[in-house]
Amino acid sequence: QVQLVESGGGLVQPGGSPRLSCAASGSIFSIDVMAWYRRAPGKERELVAAVTRGGNTAYADSVKGRFTISRDNAKNTMNLRMNSLKPEDTAVYYCSGDRYGSSWPPSQYGMDYWGKGTRVTVSS
Repeated sequence: QVQLVESGGGLVQPGGSPRLSCAASGSIFSIDVMAWYRRAPGKERELVAAVTRGGNTAYADSVKGRFTISRDNAKNTMNLRMNSLKPEDTAVYYCSGDRYGSSWPPSQYGMDYWGKGTRVTVSS
């Protein structure tokens, strides 16, 4: 069982560029798809970005061009570089993994592993 732990959240000013990280307790090479989801206050959890073992990526339209997802299979980590943050990016961000890549882009209902989340608050 792989455990995922997020870090890098906090209070960020609009326009800021923080980086979220996800560290896995085991090998992520066996996990076909890894993804970041977020849940904004009062909203449903939504996909932010996803990356396959081979490096293919997918992004929500709302973050395309601003966020970059990456994974390092050797280091068992996944990152989300967030640029030009907006107040509407305020949310709890979750790291997740779909071991067998059940769908693409991934559905949250197909994810096998979840972190506990890290809160990002965009405010001046």
